[in-house]
Amino acid sequence: MTHVLYATYLQQASGSTLGLPVLLFQILAIGVVFYFLIIRPQSTARKKHAELLSALKKGDDVMTAGGIVGVVKDIREKDGETRVTVESGSSTVVVERSRIIRVGGVTAQGSQNA
Repeated sequence: MTHVLYATYLQQASGSTLGLPVLLFQILAIGVVFYFLIIRPQSTARKKHAELLSALKKGDDVMTAGGIVGVVKDIREKDGETRVTVESGSSTVVVERSRIIRVGGVTAQGSQNA
């Protein structure tokens, strides 16, 4: 009886030699879709946001991730971080450069908090 079951198992196992290449193809296809739908767009948005911030200068109208809209009054490097002084109405706020999501009328599409 065990010989019959073992023989049946061997027939089923030998008939599934196509399973591994199909599985590898499916994993590769999922990886490609993941790259083009998630990783590549995020990388592109990150680069566009970095370009937007590199062109930042005094007098630019900006909007922060927290919703503060104002004008850049000063840009300083402090402790390895770039801090931007933004004047909004009668208030002055200091924010990190990376928290600015809009400069002028240009918004970095897909930026972290846009």
